[in-house]
Amino acid sequence: MYEKKIPENLDCGINIANKLLGGKWKACVIDSISRGLKRPSEIHRDIPEAPARVLNMHLKELEDYQLIGKKTYPGFPLKVEYFLTDIGKSALPIIAAMDKWGTTQREHVNRITNELQGEKVA
Repeated sequence: MYEKKIPENLDCGINIANKLLGGKWKACVIDSISRGLKRPSEIHRDIPEAPARVLNMHLKELEDYQLIGKKTYPGFPLKVEYFLTDIGKSALPIIAAMDKWGTTQREHVNRITNELQGEKVA
């Protein structure tokens, strides 16, 4: 198992938030589940640009830290559904604020991204 050279500082709230919600797709996964998408295939369809391997890894991490729970139904094929725990629900205002802030920055980011891509082409 990988051992970090520098210990994590879990005295800092920002570090804790990054540990739980950081990662390219974790907030999107929580958002998908909050909108009623429960099956892994539904979550994968909702975030098609995310590799399935990464989404599965994020689902596992979110489950390990108890932001989401998993219910497994017997039978074949196996049916799995995810749900938000109380801790996961408590992250929804943060994710909503991120979405709102990101939406207000869309034009700025698109402009800068286009400028940077123009520099790479030139």
